[in-house]
Amino acid sequence: MATILPLIPLDDVVVFPTMDVTLPLDPGADERVLLVPRRDDHFAGVGTVAQVVERVRLPGGGRAVSLSGLHRATIGAAQSATDGSLRVEVTEHPDDVPVDKRTREAEREYRAVVEEILELRGDDGRIAAFLRSITEPGPLADTTGYSPDVNYEQKVELLETLDVTERLERALQLQRERLAELQIRRRIRDDVEEGAERQQREYLLRKQMESIRKELGEDEASVVEEYRAKIEEAGMPGEVREQAERELGRLERMGEQSGEASMIRGYLDWLIAVPWAKRSDERLDPVHAREVLDADHAGLEDVKDRITEYIAVKKLREERGIQEDRRSGAILTLIGPPGTGKTSIGESIARATGREFVRMSLGGVRDEAEIRGHRRTYIGALPGRLVRALRDAGTMNPVIMLDEVDKVGADWRGDPSAALLEVLDPAQNHSFRDHYLDVEIDLSNVLFLATANVAETIPGPLLDRMEVIRFDGYTVAEKVAIARDYLWPRQRERNGLREDEVSIDDAVLRTIVDEYTREAGVRQLERELGTVLRKTATRIASGEASAPVTVDLDAVREALGKQRFFQESASRTAVPGVSTGLAVTGTGGDVLFVEASAMPGRGELVLTGQLGDVMKESARIALSYVRAHAADLGIPDEAFEDREFHLHVPAGAIPKDGPSAGITMATALASLLSGRPVKHTVGMTGEVTLQGRVLPIGGVKQKVLAAHAAGLTDVVLPERNRPDVDDVPEDVREQLAFHPVMTIGEVLELALEPARQDLAVA
Repeated sequence: MATILPLIPLDDVVVFPTMDVTLPLDPGADERVLLVPRRDDHFAGVGTVAQVVERVRLPGGGRAVSLSGLHRATIGAAQSATDGSLRVEVTEHPDDVPVDKRTREAEREYRAVVEEILELRGDDGRIAAFLRSITEPGPLADTTGYSPDVNYEQKVELLETLDVTERLERALQLQRERLAELQIRRRIRDDVEEGAERQQREYLLRKQMESIRKELGEDEASVVEEYRAKIEEAGMPGEVREQAERELGRLERMGEQSGEASMIRGYLDWLIAVPWAKRSDERLDPVHAREVLDADHAGLEDVKDRITEYIAVKKLREERGIQEDRRSGAILTLIGPPGTGKTSIGESIARATGREFVRMSLGGVRDEAEIRGHRRTYIGALPGRLVRALRDAGTMNPVIMLDEVDKVGADWRGDPSAALLEVLDPAQNHSFRDHYLDVEIDLSNVLFLATANVAETIPGPLLDRMEVIRFDGYTVAEKVAIARDYLWPRQRERNGLREDEVSIDDAVLRTIVDEYTREAGVRQLERELGTVLRKTATRIASGEASAPVTVDLDAVREALGKQRFFQESASRTAVPGVSTGLAVTGTGGDVLFVEASAMPGRGELVLTGQLGDVMKESARIALSYVRAHAADLGIPDEAFEDREFHLHVPAGAIPKDGPSAGITMATALASLLSGRPVKHTVGMTGEVTLQGRVLPIGGVKQKVLAAHAAGLTDVVLPERNRPDVDDVPEDVREQLAFHPVMTIGEVLELALEPARQDLAVA
């Protein structure tokens, strides 16, 4: 409903709700007025309804009033008044709308931006305290009206914004502009102060250097000639040499006294540091390369075969005079769990091919300039890591290991993975351009190796440029062989023991593998062997034992403590309602148990164990399937009446998700309701549909290795994953029975113990 209020025009000030203001005017008997800012020759469409708080008589007989802003109001038709005042119809708009998530997020960001502005301005805490006292988003946005940096037009625009969320977002935009301006001012001031100090320091140093050169009989010309000689020796390509000579000419013209001279010298130093004409003499002998790789690493046949193939092809091309194709570069990406030897194989490849080796760790890198370099306009600019890697290697054809490429981040400084797209593309990296050097660098002769734990976090376009070789972990037999031939000798040497002083047999090594480690790689295994050898070294050094010492089971127990890992499938699945599933994590394959329980209730499904959305959906599908096929499973209809079900996946502190636990959950529920326990030898993986179809999954090899390590002998997997069984090592395949299935009915027939007539329904 419209209200009639006297209109008070304001020419150079905007009064917002919650503001208090004193104006030289006489509102008569009115207790409320409408304060409206004037824009050029017309009024704003929105004003502030203000309450008269106090009437004041000014010196000289004039009158003034103290006003307190209440809320916004839109202006309607003008009304005639007998006292000559201007009155208008107004529609009042209090800020009483509900606050949603968008508004709360804008409110939090607004507070953060304003607090940063206050910190830059040196607030004493009073304004910050005032800001914290405001709890509603509308008045919070109106605090922008107090800012002296917001002009009259912007304040009027803010007053005219009736929607609280839009007003808060507009105020946030204005405050961001203020913050950016203050940050630029602070940076300029700091740069000026730093530059002045640096120039003064450089001036004094140059004067001292000038005096020293005069004493030594040297001059600036000798520095230029020294650079000219280095450029001549560097063997730069034509375009690069022209760039170097242009910069050298600038240095010669401006002299050492110029402030830019040090920047030019730094640039020339980096251009000269790149080994433009240097290349390692590759040893293109596939047989020798394979011998080196076999001597350094057990297993890893895929990567060994690929490196051998790379060397063999390159050898044939050279022998037959076939021109090198720039697009034939190898970009190998080794993806697998930690501790499987991905990083260490890079050094072996470099040794096998006779190349230099450089490692670049990309874990946590968030700045694109780390790859492409900084532009020379920035203070303290440097080339990217690739240029530095070439400098460290001293050749243009090293082996460069890009470690942890799946952990590259991105923020406001750019996306390093996007910069890697050019580096890792054989069709483009022959003309890679670093921002600092700003010349083309040929990376086509570099052998790039990348490592990652999982492929899912590598951006798709980047993964498309890589040749992926998967490391799915080692079998127990392979771990024992690696421990015997590699880890034990290395740890023995590190702990100061000779070969004839300590020994261990394969049976004890297998015990350590089975009972003290449960990993895809061998990193923890090496730590355990190091612990055993340290204990042995301590006994020999203190005279408690005399060499030679044979490490037996008692010595292992004494050094490593009680057994840490057990084959617990038999005890866990002894009661109905527990099934054994197979999963893949960032550290390799693993065995997980799914537990089902029923209790009186209203038919609800409770899920615990930090399950993700995919696993929650799988659980609901599993319950729906079991309920729909209760008669086929021998489950009476009353088994579902007035009951609720609880599915739990232990290790609740670890988040779990993925489309491969459907048949495991369905089996647990069917076991619970039929009273038939799950066979303790069976592990399973696969997704289930509402119609009971079993869908294919990934990570078969890692899951099978985990099942083998856990002592399972039967693996149930989708029919469409049957070809993936060929990837499993032959010695593991011989010890396991694989059961490809197409429906959940086949799963239950294989997994559940036979029904007993005297067994009551759960």
